[in-house]
Amino acid sequence: MKKMQIDIIAVVPELLDSPFGHSIVKRAKEKGKVDINIVSLREYGIGAYKKIDDESYGGGAGMVLMCEPLAKCIEDLKSKTCYDEIIYLSPDGNKYEQKEANRLSMASALLLICGHYKGIDERIREKYISCEISIGDYVLTGGELASIVMVDSIVRLLPGVLNDETSALTDTFQDGLVAPPVYTRPASFEGMEVPEVLRSGNVKKINEWQEEMSLKRTKEKRPDLLK
Repeated sequence: MKKMQIDIIAVVPELLDSPFGHSIVKRAKEKGKVDINIVSLREYGIGAYKKIDDESYGGGAGMVLMCEPLAKCIEDLKSKTCYDEIIYLSPDGNKYEQKEANRLSMASALLLICGHYKGIDERIREKYISCEISIGDYVLTGGELASIVMVDSIVRLLPGVLNDETSALTDTFQDGLVAPPVYTRPASFEGMEVPEVLRSGNVKKINEWQEEMSLKRTKEKRPDLLK
């Protein structure tokens, strides 16, 4: 699999520097698995003050990201890269779930557009956006924080990023269930014991126990997943 490219159009690009410079994402970049390019929308702003937003037609509080800077930025990036998806991060997008992370991890190139203020001009959505995503039913100051969540969830699925590739396959939600309980040393802690089956070395029984506990936990914590 060739290197994935993720480009992110941001109003506040500085928010993304630290998250993408540490941990799994940093390791993925160092291994040559992904390139992450953060683009400041302000560079494409209008006039001496690099204006990128304006008042909403029809009135009301809040500013809207303008057509011209976004269109200029998107067209510039598209001239260099053929994107599998152009994604707008917005509270009214489709709810982001593990299956979508799995799908996007198969892409070669993604363009993420971070919403801000009251959002982006509707005409940009109509002309350029192929996929709209929300990470939850709440509102953030901007889509930059949502893009961090998305990129992390996608990059960790790329082959060769995690030291043990089977780890991602056993994560919560991968099979539609939450993960079973996990334990580590010591075997006894303040009178609480690690289940005997996990210390038995019997792989068949351990797998059966994990499946049983995963289903039990899902019924208790996320019964909606079983629907």
